[in-house]
Amino acid sequence: MQRREFLGFSGLALTAMLHRDGYGADSKWTPPDGKPHHAPKAKSVIWLFMNGGVSHMETFDPKPMLTKYAGKSISETPFKDAQNPEKLKLARVTVINDANGQQRSKLYPLQVGFKKYGQSGIEVSDWLPQTGDCIDDIAVLRSIYTTDDNHGAQTQFHTGRHMLDGEYPTLGAWAHYGLGSLNENLPQFISMGFREYWNNKDGHYLGPAHDAVPMRVDPANALDYGKPEFPVSPAEQKAGFALSDKLNKLRAKQYPGDAALDARIKSYELAFRMQKSLPEALDFTKETAETTKLYGLDRPETKAFGQQLLASRRLVERGVRFIQIQHGAGGAGVWDAHGGLKANHSKNCLAVDQPIGGLLKDLKRTGLLKDTIVVFCTEFGRTPGTQGSDGRDHHIYGFSVWMAGGGLKGGIVHGKTDEIGFHAVEDRHYVTDVHATILHQLGLDSRKLEIPGRKRLDIDHGAPIKAIIG
Repeated sequence: MQRREFLGFSGLALTAMLHRDGYGADSKWTPPDGKPHHAPKAKSVIWLFMNGGVSHMETFDPKPMLTKYAGKSISETPFKDAQNPEKLKLARVTVINDANGQQRSKLYPLQVGFKKYGQSGIEVSDWLPQTGDCIDDIAVLRSIYTTDDNHGAQTQFHTGRHMLDGEYPTLGAWAHYGLGSLNENLPQFISMGFREYWNNKDGHYLGPAHDAVPMRVDPANALDYGKPEFPVSPAEQKAGFALSDKLNKLRAKQYPGDAALDARIKSYELAFRMQKSLPEALDFTKETAETTKLYGLDRPETKAFGQQLLASRRLVERGVRFIQIQHGAGGAGVWDAHGGLKANHSKNCLAVDQPIGGLLKDLKRTGLLKDTIVVFCTEFGRTPGTQGSDGRDHHIYGFSVWMAGGGLKGGIVHGKTDEIGFHAVEDRHYVTDVHATILHQLGLDSRKLEIPGRKRLDIDHGAPIKAIIG
């Protein structure tokens, strides 16, 4: 057997472990020391990404005027100035006209009702009652915009750059690069759920050491090569590890200046420990029936996503820094509702609402929410006008995300779209403002993480959204 097979661990995971000691196969700079740049208010992030484009108007930004003026073009309503750049004081607005100069898209009515929740009275979709119950802990951002109107925007939301610009590190990679480990026995950056080819890497020019470690919610098979290929007793595995260690140290004597080899020896030790600690972290038998029900593990519609979110709480509890979860990836993504929006979104909301509400309530009752940022995001919203007979198209000019915990204010709405949900018109934020807010709460200044020869654009850094920081 090769050494990797002795320990049963993938090259990707081993490479990620090198970051603990500051080494990577393609490292050409001295990495950060793992210390925050200022006092952090959060330790961990759970990043919930809804693939396909969630309609902001059917979830967190109700627009009753869509129903009142359904079937009419914008120019036929009192809101024709919604696309007047002078009135909006925007450098760029979008007008969708046909060859005759007439607006071809007709307003499509809301497909769901809304209810006010909590002391804040913020309106949340009837499809998301469990999330609504937690609204007093949530900051809703209704004025996010981006520039990629196809599903490569998934990459843009994670990196802040259009996919045609090239490959850039994701937010999780920057957090992993900038901060040290909270638990020496677990990966610090984990990804769950399928990722499309345009969004399946994280480190890019930071190096593969900063890619997320892909994980499944299966204690017996959580990681690729997470166990030996053939049955191996603890004694045999220990002997194999000792032999690998001996061979490595002999090589180290021959090349005493090879720092990467020294780091690799340490990473093998860490990989060995992870084989013990990760299955324990994913052992739900230690949770009460009340807790598993809270996450929806008792229902087929919510079980899969609920398992991922319960695993996230257990991993955060044990010191994992950044967990990103892709819901409904594959192709464009399950939230992509060009037709049948009502059936699509009601089904998807059912799958995620109970687990998300359960996660927020569980983090709060265990005291973890004050140190953990939970983010609900998607690559773009959906158009106020109809596509076909019962769907909405991609929409990048104004949509919603939300954040909770980690020193952020709850029970507030920040930003605003116009009366029909077309343009973000108040407190507009490009996606990197979301990134900057999270990094700030983790104690990081992105400008102090810049790599020599990799000067970033100002918009890449974004700016913390001060209005939602507690």
